[in-house]
Amino acid sequence: MHADVDAIFENAPVGLMYSEHRVVLRYNRKFATIFGYAPSELDGQSLALLYPSPEDFTHTGEHWVRELGLHGHYSDERIMRRRDGTLFWCRVRGQALDPDDPLARAVWSFSDLSSERPVAALTRRERQVGMLLVEGLTAKEIARRLDISPRTVHVHKNRLMTRFGVRNSLELVRCLTSLPG
Repeated sequence: MHADVDAIFENAPVGLMYSEHRVVLRYNRKFATIFGYAPSELDGQSLALLYPSPEDFTHTGEHWVRELGLHGHYSDERIMRRRDGTLFWCRVRGQALDPDDPLARAVWSFSDLSSERPVAALTRRERQVGMLLVEGLTAKEIARRLDISPRTVHVHKNRLMTRFGVRNSLELVRCLTSLPG
């Protein structure tokens, strides 16, 4: 049975990774391929290597602790970084193995969305606001999540709308998710 579980893990159609305290301890081939690393190259490395910036890593960790602590699981779509430095959209889902210490031991799945959703050159805050708009959050909810004012959220949203040449939030979300008009 153990060999079957290992074969399932290694050949899963999504990237799978097991971490302890945000350190990579095991991952499958698909995970390595998605992020552009060789097998075992990430063993013992911090998940920070996979984020666009140290700030994104820190902010996401704080958010994960909150969500994993409340629900035991987590899911979002976010911009991640490959080994060569390129950024791409990724669907991330996680499950805490110990709800009392959510990041102590967790299992994660990663799906590369780059063929569906190209990455535009955005600031870190524009990426954050854009990702939360895609999740369907309101300006007030985004402001609370990012610890900024709703007015600042609107400023970033307006910049995104100008950058993408759209007239409203629905068009912006469609553009950010690359859905057909």
